[in-house]
Amino acid sequence: MESFLDLFPQGKLSVEALQALTARIMTRRVAKGEVLLRKGDKVRKHYFVKTGLLRSYTLDEHGKEHIFMFAPEGWIISDSGWQVPGKEADLYIDAIENSEVEVLEDGLLASTGLFTEEAIEKLANRIYVLQKRIILLMSASLRERYLDFLATYPAIVQRVPQRMIASYLGVTPEALSKLRGDLAKQQRH
Repeated sequence: MESFLDLFPQGKLSVEALQALTARIMTRRVAKGEVLLRKGDKVRKHYFVKTGLLRSYTLDEHGKEHIFMFAPEGWIISDSGWQVPGKEADLYIDAIENSEVEVLEDGLLASTGLFTEEAIEKLANRIYVLQKRIILLMSASLRERYLDFLATYPAIVQRVPQRMIASYLGVTPEALSKLRGDLAKQQRH
């Protein structure tokens, strides 16, 4: 997928709607380590990753990083509080690699005519509640979380440092290394 606009089936958007969307989507280069969103900011933008790799994460009261998600090529990343009135970002978003993103402003989806503002607001509120729950309740076993990570992000395992994968899973890099070793032993037998 080369552009956010590729998400729309051909013929679903009028030529006028397509032109209006194209005019509202800006492409931006993001340097490795650049922060696009900080916790506490008002969420007004979303990012479609054309090339590179972004991540969203939070920091706990001790400064420990907890990665919420990764966004490789073809993914959209944002804080889910974007459509909940009065909500500020719970997450940080930054670039793990030099990246190129399309910047999607609030209201962009509603402007297509394919979604009503009310439907988007209801969906956004539900996603926001789920995001909060996931951040607070990551309760599956390490093995289950790691296997889910591999299934969700098969193309980025070699692109992300082990410490970031460990953060995403909520464990130390040493615990992840031990799990990987155990899984490798199981596969050999």
